[in-house]
Amino acid sequence: MRNPVATACALFLAAITPAAGEVRLPNFLSSHMVVQRARPIHIWGWSAPGEQVAVELHGATRSATADQLGNWSVYLPPEPAGGPYQLKINQITLDDILVGDVWFASGQSNMEMPLKGFPGAPVKDSADEIARADQPRIRLLVIPKKPSDFPLRNAAAVWTPCTPETAANFSAAAYFFGRELAAREHVPIGLIDSTWGGTVAEAWVSLEGISSDASLMPVFATRAAMMQSQADAAVVLAKEHREDEAARAAGQPAPQHAWRPDPRSWAPAALFNGMVAPLTPFAIKGIIWYQGESNSRLTFAPLYAKLFTALIGDWRSQWREGDFPFLFVQIANFKSNPTEAWAAIREAQRRALSLSNTAMAVTIDIGNPDNVHPADKQTVGARLALAARALAYGENIEYSGPSFRQATPEGNAIRVWFDHTATGLVARGGDLTGFEIAGSDGHFVTATARIDNDTVLLSNPDVPAPKQVRYGWANAPVVNLYNSAGLPASPFTSEDRIPVP
Repeated sequence: MRNPVATACALFLAAITPAAGEVRLPNFLSSHMVVQRARPIHIWGWSAPGEQVAVELHGATRSATADQLGNWSVYLPPEPAGGPYQLKINQITLDDILVGDVWFASGQSNMEMPLKGFPGAPVKDSADEIARADQPRIRLLVIPKKPSDFPLRNAAAVWTPCTPETAANFSAAAYFFGRELAAREHVPIGLIDSTWGGTVAEAWVSLEGISSDASLMPVFATRAAMMQSQADAAVVLAKEHREDEAARAAGQPAPQHAWRPDPRSWAPAALFNGMVAPLTPFAIKGIIWYQGESNSRLTFAPLYAKLFTALIGDWRSQWREGDFPFLFVQIANFKSNPTEAWAAIREAQRRALSLSNTAMAVTIDIGNPDNVHPADKQTVGARLALAARALAYGENIEYSGPSFRQATPEGNAIRVWFDHTATGLVARGGDLTGFEIAGSDGHFVTATARIDNDTVLLSNPDVPAPKQVRYGWANAPVVNLYNSAGLPASPFTSEDRIPVP
């Protein structure tokens, strides 16, 4: 009698091993894609072991022999921006290939939020923006939501041209960012949307990245606590279903139920494995990132500063392209509730600017205190594009609002110094607001603030010897400091450690 395990293994191997002469590519190496200019062009895939694979693009050819597991890989020489071209791999022909700049967009719901908006959370001027979204030099790739316990090598996604139909379901922030760059840099732009709303940063870091710092181990305790809370999920869902049925029978609106994340999407490294790892062999220009809201819970927030910098370092290590530009959005103003510390997350994000080749788009002035999904994604994209123009494209432009440098005591006052003041500081809409100072007791009180050249001078008669200063230190602060370039100052604290209530 034949061994059933051996039979199952044979069938599995037959299913995953290409037949002789059959070459397979990752799904996202497809027609309409953009490949990164000025860098070796990596093409890889699978075939029968020992098979010869020939690759041709724009007159350049390279060949490889598949190894004993059927893996093969070639690097074509770098190309300047151009196209469309054909890419040929043995019997496969991919059409409409452009060479330009590829940007990887990731994070949670404010990056995921599509151009058509979410229910109850529209994107500003959505209908008009969708109607004008015919952008033939922009190409879009949407990575499906897929957690995994181990790094995957493929993703069920193909590139599409940017049209009103495809853009409507694509990240609005990434679209506006890419549209700005395509218009200014005059090169094809490829945008990769790898996002999942309501997710935590640790799900996007590889296990190697997490294990590189023992102080990040608490993320596994958080995961254990979440799994325990899911033990009663079936009972809770059944209860909610009964409530929905009762409301329907009574002709009443369905009751509102508490939002719960998919527990798989919060597992450490799960989203890196399923939604980032497959793309790391694909050359990119840089990253745009918008996340942090889900890490604002008081139990999570103290770890975010280390977690976020670990993520940036991890992704740079995984792509093996050096310190490419990593541009991120500081979370906006939202009332939330006392169980969350949005100010601490913003400060952790601000301090990540100590890493090389990073920039932050401040959005404290364009949020909606009553909606976690602000409508103005145009400004988000534009501010990210400013950062890209400066860091990735070398333009001599101001790309940041006033950024805290240091605070120096001055008698019964304290002076705050800033970088990125452009030609001066500006208080919009009246007197300067949002500043607090504290003496040696650490008790913060509202400060009287005035602009003095490129600095701000703060005082309060109840604090005769101020030592520390905060700005915009609340979930939804009211602030109004800008530079002359029209960019808002980031909230900050001068304290050595980031305080969490």
